[in-house]
Amino acid sequence: MTKVSLIEFPDRIETPRLYIRPCMPGDGSDVFRAIADSRSELKPWLPFARKEQTLEEVEAGVRESFADFIKKTDIRLHIYLKETDEFIGSTGLHRIDWDVPKVEIGYWLNSRHTKKGYMVEAVKALTHFALHDLSCQRVEIRCDERNTASRRVPERLGFKLEGILRNDHLDENGTDARDTCVYSLIPGDLIKS
Repeated sequence: MTKVSLIEFPDRIETPRLYIRPCMPGDGSDVFRAIADSRSELKPWLPFARKEQTLEEVEAGVRESFADFIKKTDIRLHIYLKETDEFIGSTGLHRIDWDVPKVEIGYWLNSRHTKKGYMVEAVKALTHFALHDLSCQRVEIRCDERNTASRRVPERLGFKLEGILRNDHLDENGTDARDTCVYSLIPGDLIKS
């Protein structure tokens, strides 16, 4: 067992309206329904939304993510409303480099819960956790240049746009090259809300 896998992670991170917890075996049905509810909105931006998956395939993905969480090679987190315990989306710490340490935050919401400030609230808490509890020296957010809703999250929180990677990935049809915005926040930068 490596030192990295012994990193402590809380059972949940709380915000005023939300709690964020590691994905767990059995979460697949909630994730499956949220993706089904939001497929058309997620499809242009997220590869997992482009392929129809069965409930069993989604649950298998959750279990693989849980194994990665145990090893701390990737930390997938699920977002819930405190008031109702309803699953509303996912976030996490990805592309982790524990030597620096640095992480990338990814996220998506069930489209029924967008435009309510939930993702800004969740990412703010996760950024604070990464910088203060994990002592990260860098937190990144990457998103398609065209994804204005996703771009608003780091912009509202005070992340710096470091650059745009030209022709960095393919569009949802796999035909046209698209650009990726790279945002970062480092210790000493002010996290806004």
